[in-house]
Amino acid sequence: MSNDFVSPSGGAHSGAPGYGAPQQPYGQQPQGAPPYGYAPPGYGAPQGPPPKTKVKPGIGWIVGAWLVFVLSVIVGIAGFAGGIFSAITDAAPTSSFAPGQTVTVKLDPADKPAIYVSAATGTKFECQIQGDPGAVRLQQPSLDQTVTSDGVIWELALRVGVDKAGDYPLTCTTSEGASAKFGVGKELAADSVVGGAVALFAVPGLGFLLAVIVTIVVLVKRSGARKRQAAAAAGQWGQPGPYGR
Repeated sequence: MSNDFVSPSGGAHSGAPGYGAPQQPYGQQPQGAPPYGYAPPGYGAPQGPPPKTKVKPGIGWIVGAWLVFVLSVIVGIAGFAGGIFSAITDAAPTSSFAPGQTVTVKLDPADKPAIYVSAATGTKFECQIQGDPGAVRLQQPSLDQTVTSDGVIWELALRVGVDKAGDYPLTCTTSEGASAKFGVGKELAADSVVGGAVALFAVPGLGFLLAVIVTIVVLVKRSGARKRQAAAAAGQWGQPGPYGR
């Protein structure tokens, strides 16, 4: 006798899964997981651009150097003007006397004394100074020199040569009674003029040279600093993570 085995309908095991949980096929990665051999996103890589560092030395060094140059130009002009003003002040007569008047003047060969006249152009004059023969000499100037003091224009008339310092009587006259006034001063000091000229050109020249040197050095150093920063940034971004790429 044969009996067909029929599973009871509605049995407890109808439609139940097999023993244990279903397994993923071998070698297949779970859905959403990163593949083996690759780092998770962002792992081992910088999260943002590197912070910017200030390039040194700063531009302020260049600005300061050129400000020093501008200051040196001002100092040079002031030195030149001061030297000329000092020379004119020392050369101009401090007092005056009228034609035909005899005055006693103190002369010193170290001061390079000179007689100045303030008169209309073309006025003829003559001066005499008393002293030992040969010890006092009046000479025509080789160059025209004019100085202005207290609004009076003085023209160098005669150079006075004396052998020793002392007091000397001096008389000057004009032809046809022309109006004029005379005074004793000094020749323009060449050292004061030369010193002013040196200040005018030397001081600004040194300031300019300093500004150029500082500018070149700062620009070269800043260029090197930028290159080092760029190389460091490239190395940081180009370095592979621990899992390779």
